[in-house]
Amino acid sequence: MSLIQKYNVPGPRYTSYPTVPYWEEDFFSVDQWKKALKESFIHSNTTEGISLYIHLPFCESLCTFCGCNKRITKRHEVEHPYIKAVLKEWELYCELLPQRPQIKEIHLGGGTPTFFSPENLTLLIEGLFINADKAENYEFSFEGHPNNTTYTHLQTLYDLGFRRVSFGVQDYAEKVQNAIHRKQSFHNVAKVTFWAREIGYTSVGHDLIFGLPFQTLDNVLDTISKTNSLQPDRLAFYSYAHVPWIKGNGQRGFNDEDLPKDDLKRELYEKGKLELLNRNYVEIGMDHFALKNDSMTTAFQNGTLHRNFMGYTASKTEVMIGLGVSSISDSWNAFAQNEKTIEAYYEKLDKDELPVFRGHLLNQEDLIIRKHILNLMCQFQTSWENKKAYFPEIEQILPQLNEMENDGLLEIKNQTIIVTEKGKPFVRNICMAFDLRLNRKAPQTQLFSMTI
Repeated sequence: MSLIQKYNVPGPRYTSYPTVPYWEEDFFSVDQWKKALKESFIHSNTTEGISLYIHLPFCESLCTFCGCNKRITKRHEVEHPYIKAVLKEWELYCELLPQRPQIKEIHLGGGTPTFFSPENLTLLIEGLFINADKAENYEFSFEGHPNNTTYTHLQTLYDLGFRRVSFGVQDYAEKVQNAIHRKQSFHNVAKVTFWAREIGYTSVGHDLIFGLPFQTLDNVLDTISKTNSLQPDRLAFYSYAHVPWIKGNGQRGFNDEDLPKDDLKRELYEKGKLELLNRNYVEIGMDHFALKNDSMTTAFQNGTLHRNFMGYTASKTEVMIGLGVSSISDSWNAFAQNEKTIEAYYEKLDKDELPVFRGHLLNQEDLIIRKHILNLMCQFQTSWENKKAYFPEIEQILPQLNEMENDGLLEIKNQTIIVTEKGKPFVRNICMAFDLRLNRKAPQTQLFSMTI
């Protein structure tokens, strides 16, 4: 049996621990979330600032590979009411918090943030700073669709303080684009990339996906060759997460047999990765690459890389507040998720209530395991030598880790795990060994995408 056959099992992507299916919602309340947030906020706000993730859910057409929360519409009159709702939610948080927030990071995600007009995006960002200030060395970023991001979008957001933008590319092959309903040309991607650099953006990223329907090795290599010609500062090279049982018809635009499987899918990644490494990119954590002089590369090398619900980030704040429908907030010792439908989200705001519908309060064990998983995801190593990092169940985990060591995926020395080069593609599996909640209660149905 190959390593891929052995370890290609359903598993979390670990943007949080505990993962959302294992949140203890029955022990959570909005009042407890408010208390946990205020406790963490003072320290975070005065030492590093806080982060904001803002979910802008609207898209004009459905991409059938997408697992995000979105609302498909061509009616742009939905923009202004939504911006007003997000600003009301932020106002409720500002009334709750004991100090004026210092915002270190903003990330606009979606959906399609550039569905919104530059004027409405200005209304949003300027509205945030009525009750907040920019922290020192702030970093603002957004996701742009190459087909509808205009020069005015880029200039407007630059003038508002944004210096990082990422564009969803996925794959340039026509057959693949038709299958995932994401038709965009290399010309469009090149155009917005050049515009961003002309305006002065210091970081332009491209998102690529391997494992898409009908995708071949030649497709992946051609996409990477075209991408290399533009030299984006950062690259995400994701494994397609096929979760149609969660996302319904959104991921049913093709058949399961149209997807590359196991060894072929891994070959798409390994040969694609080799091309990137040969072109001055450094592998950062899981599925991410950056140029050698990029701040994310520096953070990875310095051991300060962080991972949260927004993915990898070069800086860390203890508090991240999620605004907008389905957004998740993190106070480090608690998680809270907003209502998933726009109607329910608006309804709670109309009652002057935070639109939170579920969450989780982390116990001491959760915090220890969270740190180990973060270490593995961000640094490819972790240790329990320090008493604060030790937990009794590590003795039960060691047999799994020993088997992975025998397979060459990691090394165990002096109560420290170091993920090997061979083991990097299996880092999700290594994290799963530490996932006590998953190990204690294996899911009865498939909750997660495959790890490979």
